Amino acid sequence: MSFDPIPYDLLGAFQYFLVVFGSAMLIAIVVCLIVGTLTRGAKGFTGVFRAILDFFVQITHVSCRRVWSLTVLTIREALRQKILFVFIIFAVLFMFAGWFLSGTADRPDLQVQSYIDFVLKAISWLVIPIMLLLACWSLPEDIKRRTIHTVVTKPAYRIEIVIGRMLGFTLLGSAILVVMGTIGYIWINRQVPKSAQYKLVSKVPVYGSISFTDREGAPTSSGLNVGDIWDFRSYIEGATKARAIYKFAGIDESDAINDKLVLESSFEAFRTHKGNMEKGGILYQFIFVNEDKNLRVPSRPLINKEYSDNVLEINRKLKYDNPEGNSGEELDIFNDVIDKDGNLTVEVQCLEAGQLLGMARPDLFVRTPDRAFLAGYSKAVFGIWLPMVLVIMLGVTISCFVKGPVAILTTLTIVLVGFMSKEYMNEILSGQMQAAGAIEAWYRLITHMNSQTALPDGSVKFIIELVDAGIINFLWLCQQVIPNFGIFSNMREYVIKGFDVSWNAALLPGIITTAAYFLPCLIVSFYSLKLRELEAK
Repeated sequence: MSFDPIPYDLLGAFQYFLVVFGSAMLIAIVVCLIVGTLTRGAKGFTGVFRAILDFFVQITHVSCRRVWSLTVLTIREALRQKILFVFIIFAVLFMFAGWFLSGTADRPDLQVQSYIDFVLKAISWLVIPIMLLLACWSLPEDIKRRTIHTVVTKPAYRIEIVIGRMLGFTLLGSAILVVMGTIGYIWINRQVPKSAQYKLVSKVPVYGSISFTDREGAPTSSGLNVGDIWDFRSYIEGATKARAIYKFAGIDESDAINDKLVLESSFEAFRTHKGNMEKGGILYQFIFVNEDKNLRVPSRPLINKEYSDNVLEINRKLKYDNPEGNSGEELDIFNDVIDKDGNLTVEVQCLEAGQLLGMARPDLFVRTPDRAFLAGYSKAVFGIWLPMVLVIMLGVTISCFVKGPVAILTTLTIVLVGFMSKEYMNEILSGQMQAAGAIEAWYRLITHMNSQTALPDGSVKFIIELVDAGIINFLWLCQQVIPNFGIFSNMREYVIKGFDVSWNAALLPGIITTAAYFLPCLIVSFYSLKLRELEAK
């Protein structure tokens, strides 16, 4: 895979949420107290505390019956707006999609990937925009037409109205998503030819840690850099003592497939000369190491085939030529090669002089028994459901204090920034980007000054740094407020590549991100709807 699945730090994320959310709430309460005291004196001070208490009173007196009634009402109103016409667009797309996706028939892996990618993108691009429009337009239209009076005149709390809207749109979107996901799954299985059906799996990898040694065999922090702009992979030099050392933890007999240990790799070759192209790749070798028993068991020479799977199946019982002279000694890979703590150490060696082999941590993994394609596909559809729910919460929240068109534009902007600009903002705020300030960049562009030259001392530098500091602080605030929608697309990438969706690296971050916005959205929407004049057009 082209991404590194890193486990999610749940405790650190929870602590960070408490700091950011608690700080925001404290600042908001202090500002309200100051404004209330300055404008209305002691009555304003007590009024703020009553407003805060009102939220807790209403949240503890929420009636499930009233919420469900409002949820049903929301669904009925959405159905009256002909929301189910989206299935017609969905059906048309699937009727003619096969015409345009048949160009990869010579590569079964690419063919399967294109079908899965099309289905998941079609579902997300239809469901999420429809839910965005409904969530942003419904409440402002009810206020404009004064149909909201039929609700607010009943014994229903403002917070129940908000929850009912969110829940109603979520249930409706979930039903549409289930239908589309089911149709998409059936379509994929029917479209993929029998010769490529073996690609419809959910591989379950076990990743390890990686370290390197240089051409003299000394430990080093990384391999060689061949000048690639993307330094994701490091390279080892062929026919030297350079090695990439993978260490896998927790390997046991349950990880075997048909009593075999399966290793799958996707290394990248860098050639300093053409070499023998008829082989289809450069030669490399695995060396299995057990330091406790002083074992070094080499595999047979392997050919690295780029842009395809390199799978090595190792029988549980393997022959080993002992350097001490015991030829053909039989070893059990789970009892002899893997140490007593369940750790498997694999050294990767490039065998051809003048050639280099590039690799990163996820480029070699132990392939455990596969899961059904439906398991990974269902998780990918769940990865569409999570941003849909988040968009619904944001849309309902924003529509509580602005009108429909403005709510749609604001929510769409948040979604686009969350999808496209989070990584860019991270680079600016982390200090990785030189001359990251907007004013400083403009100054250097106008004066033809490169990023390595320091700004001249004086008032100009002071003003530039002051303004840029304000812009950076604003970007930091946007980074904390705007959700990172990019983490949801990772689930789709897992399934497209034939992997089961990782819980720690993909599912858990998506669930936590969606859940983290529920309480802030509920608070903002409650006070916005409470303070809004519902009779206004």
